Amino acid sequence: MKKMHIITIVFSMLLMLSMTGCGASDGKVHLTFQIWDVYQRPGMQAMCDAYTAQHPDVVIEVQATSWNEYWTKLEAAAESNTLPDIFWMHTNQLLYYADFGMLADVTHLYDDIDPNYYENHFSEISRSNASGSDGNMYGVPKDKDNGHLVYNKEMFDAAGVEYPDDDWTWDDLVSASEKIYDTTGKYGFMAYNDDQLGYWPFVYQAGGYILNEDKTSAGYTQPASVKGMEFYIGMQNYDWCPAQTYFTETSPATAFFSEIGAMYMEGNWNLPQLMENYPEMRGKWDIAKLPKCPDPLSGDGRATMSNGLCYSTGAHGKQLEAALDVIKYFGTEEAQRIQGENGAAIPAYLGTEETWRSAFDAYDEKLNLDVIFEQFDYAVQAVYNSASPKWKSQVLDELTKVYSGEQDLMTGLQNMQTIVDTETAKKLADN
Repeated sequence: MKKMHIITIVFSMLLMLSMTGCGASDGKVHLTFQIWDVYQRPGMQAMCDAYTAQHPDVVIEVQATSWNEYWTKLEAAAESNTLPDIFWMHTNQLLYYADFGMLADVTHLYDDIDPNYYENHFSEISRSNASGSDGNMYGVPKDKDNGHLVYNKEMFDAAGVEYPDDDWTWDDLVSASEKIYDTTGKYGFMAYNDDQLGYWPFVYQAGGYILNEDKTSAGYTQPASVKGMEFYIGMQNYDWCPAQTYFTETSPATAFFSEIGAMYMEGNWNLPQLMENYPEMRGKWDIAKLPKCPDPLSGDGRATMSNGLCYSTGAHGKQLEAALDVIKYFGTEEAQRIQGENGAAIPAYLGTEETWRSAFDAYDEKLNLDVIFEQFDYAVQAVYNSASPKWKSQVLDELTKVYSGEQDLMTGLQNMQTIVDTETAKKLADN
């Protein structure tokens, strides 16, 4: 977003533009609401319908697109001052857009209701996911998630292995994978080169960290971080784990639901569509908590990563007042319940999380959803800082070199440390 510095200056002169309706021929205020997940569209539409039922002078058009197209279009829109009236914001990008003054500050959006509204109704992780570098809120928390273990019950049965339980450790994961592979010829745990659904939780389970508390420095070379990385990446050395080259054409989920492998890590946000897309697999699989580190260097060995989106609007939108009122409603208990009951995602609003179970009411075969809600007790916020868009892909590139044997793990970790620290320092200097 190289043009952003110039664009920010230009935007300061646009503040005098009208922030009222666009003068539609029907006399109503027409708002656009952009999202990237078609599976969540019904839930988003249901919330919009509830709002417009109370505000018949407002029309909200929900526009769904793909992940990659979403960010390409949003960046172009930011540079041309044509941002959608309402849009989802991801932690990967929130600080980037907020630091450039693109997002409306909604810190005091609920002051007329409760000055401590965010603190009283959203977890610390949910608030952090919507906070800028200055600590202000640049979005209304939408949802929350975490990663868990997915396993094939029939493969476990065939190998005579007990299903994963709360006491499962890394050792159990390895043992089960070996037995399943030896007995059935199927892969065990499929360790994919990813961060949130890959090595991140294993680093934290071992007592390490990816970013320090104030997000100014990486922790890849810390002893506990090395321990977690050694275990996760080391799984590729077993016959029961596919090489990373396998995943260039086949995702872990595709391999699992093709009954090629017995286990992989998944995010709860994908569970409803997996149940829908693979009806022939219903009853054959279930979910469990991530196994814990048996000998962490600190902590109790448990961790899973938790992320969450927020509802944002542009700081200089021509219909800012109307858009703010809509996202204010989206952050209410009523709207968050609607979101959950329509299976869109686990609501961020405290006390409404269980409504998401409704997404599975249509299926006779049940998943052990309790593990997802229980894992929130020790969930770690997904890793990001204002420089994340610069360093995330570089870090994965370094890991790819490790997996391919081009460099050893410690060299890769040192390079990853340098990349994150360098990009972070540059960003801090720019600010």
